[in-house]
Amino acid sequence: MILLAPMEGLLDFVLRDVLTRVGGIDRCVSEFIRVTGTLLPDRTFLRIVPELKNRGRTPAGVPVRAQLLGSDPACMAENAARLASLGPEGIDLNFGCPAKGVNRHRGGAVLLDEPELIGEIVAAVRRAVPAHMPVSAKMRLGYHCSTRTLECAHAIESGGAMELVVHARTKADGYKPPAYWERIQEIRAAVSIPVIANGEIWTAEDAQRCRIRSGCNAIMLGRGIVADPGLALGIRANGETVKGATVNGEAANRERGISWDELLPLIKMFWQIIGTHNLPQHRAGRLKQWLNLLRRRYPEAATAYSTIRQVIEPKEVERLMFGQHRPRGMAGELLAA
Repeated sequence: MILLAPMEGLLDFVLRDVLTRVGGIDRCVSEFIRVTGTLLPDRTFLRIVPELKNRGRTPAGVPVRAQLLGSDPACMAENAARLASLGPEGIDLNFGCPAKGVNRHRGGAVLLDEPELIGEIVAAVRRAVPAHMPVSAKMRLGYHCSTRTLECAHAIESGGAMELVVHARTKADGYKPPAYWERIQEIRAAVSIPVIANGEIWTAEDAQRCRIRSGCNAIMLGRGIVADPGLALGIRANGETVKGATVNGEAANRERGISWDELLPLIKMFWQIIGTHNLPQHRAGRLKQWLNLLRRRYPEAATAYSTIRQVIEPKEVERLMFGQHRPRGMAGELLAA
């Protein structure tokens, strides 16, 4: 199983839409919905997880589990019950976000120093939602250190979660390599629920090493699949069959993910979708953010990124990227659909 990670400010519903169209992803988890002492209105859940309007699935049909973040068990339970009424594939709980602002307000990874509270939150949410609805959680190895890793995993299991994703770094580690995949082996041995490995998976070879060192068959992809949208297909090519995985009606290259030419229509689709949901002054920034990561895999993305790096006006971005009259060698020539 291959899951698409939640990443605040990066992997939102737009990228979930685009990346699940490529293929190879079994399930997504949304970015966190912050719970801070009030019962959120439906519009807040729908803004972050618009797939709720589509039976909890992306346009490509991939299920989306909605994620909650907070520290008050009663308030988390109340919001989970309302969220459950909107029909997500399941509800996930965030005990891994390393952002300082989130941690300062007792959310995310900071709770890994309070395993008892983690257990209370999971149990409260589990009681609040229908029995058939999956409740899962995501954690890191710890906050400043990993001395309470197993306590936290036990608390999540005893609270009633049916699945646990482990990002194999502490909050203090941030996103600095390496990820300590071997530590996930200890968690797997300590709990009876399925454990999914996450962290520092950029290539199919990384995925294979992660599976060996963690003992997990299931993995979650984050920045790696944003940088290489065909990564899930490439991973599956190592031993799994992707049924019906196509890009623009053509079979994807399963050995190397997808080509730049196959990716181009999806970049244009991304640009069009963010144009309907982002303020004009923020639209170019979203495209540059993605191109910046795509540079890791595609030389053409580096050319495109440098071409629009200083551009903010959407019409100018469109002229350079997608216009009909472009100087040879410019990004627009690379991105012509």
